[in-house]
Amino acid sequence: MTSHPGDLAAGLGYAASATTPFFIRAETQTASTPNPSIAPFNTGLNGVNQPVNFLFTHMLWWSLGILGLVILAVRLIELAWAKLRLVSAMSMDGNRQAYWKTTQWSWMPGLKKHLIYAPFWNKRHNREMQISKAINMGTLPSRFHALLLAGYLGSNLAYMFILNWGNKNRFELCAELRGRSGTLALVSMVPLIIFAGRNNPLIGMLQISFDTYNLLHRWMGRVVVFETVIHFVAWAVVQVADGGWDSVSHKLTFDVFITSGAIGTLALVLILFLSVSPLRHAFYETFLNSHIFLAMVTFVGTLIHCATATVAGGLPQLPWIIAIMSLWALERLYRMFRLAYCNWSKRGFTEAIVEPMPGEACRVTMYLPRPVDIKPGQHAYLRFANISPFENHPFSIAWFEHEYHQSRSTLPIHEKESKVASKPVGTTVSFVIGAQTGFTRRLYDSALSSKSRCITMRAAFEGPYAGHHSLDSYGHCVLFAGATGITHQLSFLRHLINGYNDGTVATRRVTLIWIIRHYNTLEWARPWLDKIHRMDGRRDIVRLKVFVTRPTAPIQSSSPATNMIFEGRPNIPMLLAKEVAGQKGAMCVSVCGPGGLADDVRAAVREVQDEKQVVDFIEESFTW
Repeated sequence: MTSHPGDLAAGLGYAASATTPFFIRAETQTASTPNPSIAPFNTGLNGVNQPVNFLFTHMLWWSLGILGLVILAVRLIELAWAKLRLVSAMSMDGNRQAYWKTTQWSWMPGLKKHLIYAPFWNKRHNREMQISKAINMGTLPSRFHALLLAGYLGSNLAYMFILNWGNKNRFELCAELRGRSGTLALVSMVPLIIFAGRNNPLIGMLQISFDTYNLLHRWMGRVVVFETVIHFVAWAVVQVADGGWDSVSHKLTFDVFITSGAIGTLALVLILFLSVSPLRHAFYETFLNSHIFLAMVTFVGTLIHCATATVAGGLPQLPWIIAIMSLWALERLYRMFRLAYCNWSKRGFTEAIVEPMPGEACRVTMYLPRPVDIKPGQHAYLRFANISPFENHPFSIAWFEHEYHQSRSTLPIHEKESKVASKPVGTTVSFVIGAQTGFTRRLYDSALSSKSRCITMRAAFEGPYAGHHSLDSYGHCVLFAGATGITHQLSFLRHLINGYNDGTVATRRVTLIWIIRHYNTLEWARPWLDKIHRMDGRRDIVRLKVFVTRPTAPIQSSSPATNMIFEGRPNIPMLLAKEVAGQKGAMCVSVCGPGGLADDVRAAVREVQDEKQVVDFIEESFTW
């Protein structure tokens, strides 16, 4: 409960100038003669308004919970609508899907154009802001994400500063601020940790990508650091006024309660500075390792801080930090379990073949010792023993085949040919990894320097993740890919062709547009494009267009991809407008590639919303 405010002037016990700051006037007080108007408010729950703290805590959690329920309800409606569309349209040809081609709600295209798909400002969303060749800034949120973040930041700011400003005892006011800011910081830590995990259950439940949760995680982290610093400063102001800077130094050194809190605060401040976008992008591996270590320091420091308070049973927030640490530990343990399960069986361990490709990329084929169920649009985190066993990065799965033979000396057979076999014994998974810096550059250089132009090494596959987007109910799909983004789109292309042949999807036209720099980049996906070329039904629904932006000598290849090559940059608005003019049923536009390409496709999708036709947009990205 809030203590009764004392008379500040009488409590100080000496004449003081009215212009002297209140926290300096009391510096002549010694620790041996504590001032009754100051001393109670630098420790424990004295002056802390717990009822209001818990009121705002419940309001914050309820607001997050209600938002989650609203999004879940919207997702359920979307899933039900997509299922109805699929059941209705999967037996129709494209021209008979006219009902699903036109929007059923006149306000929906405008909502997509001006809020859901709209960048925060102008056109830029996922294209990074380049400062120099080595340094770049992060991305900008969409308008919808910015609205959510503004609501969260604004509510935290309001809750923290709704104080008893009429209190004449400013030290008691500092104690109230100290309690409020510390409580709100721990409240925000709960979703902060949940959103940070790649095994976050809300990803599949709400069908929101990890990339979006990562954006929310970064902003919630900044809120936690800000509130924690306010918490520390509010304590320090009262402590300096009560006993001077010497008393602050003494408590930081010998008081476990204060020391642990200060260590946790320092760790959070370091996390904030090390996660500044230019540093994070320039030294990502260093940032990631330090981020995990400092997060552990923060958790332990906060746990000790809450447990050693001069309050019976510790601070009321003690169960919260225990829950936070438990969630973090469980996610890590589950990740380890998943890693072990996918990469070890009686058949041995996962092995990878890494081939250097033209255009500074690697084609990686991993042989998993047990079968893994993989869906279109999924990615996995990869580790390579000979490169950096403790680093792992996400890459889209380009192709997979289940293996039905006990020996890997025999090539795996296609799933459709495996009906005579009982069940798969392993899975072959393929990726294309572009050589950037750090981990991917070392992988490419190792493969390139090999005499055999191919290296085999022990590797680890963690996943698969994502894959919650389904294109099955769309009569028309337009897939944009930039460079290695082709891997993401190939998985959907293969699935939709198989679904068309089996009569399980509504798709009647798929246009794949791949933008590359040089002709020899076609070698990245040549084996899989050849397999797609031989698939039944491919000629009925697939259109492939390859744009080479920096053409040199054309590649000498019989690959089907060479039959639809255009030189120069594509006119994305014109390409999409042509697709909309010939639209068959509902349309989905998907993009995976560099941020600039994603922004161009997003802008083109927003423009065609004026046609009042159903054109949905899906962006696959790994922002960090």
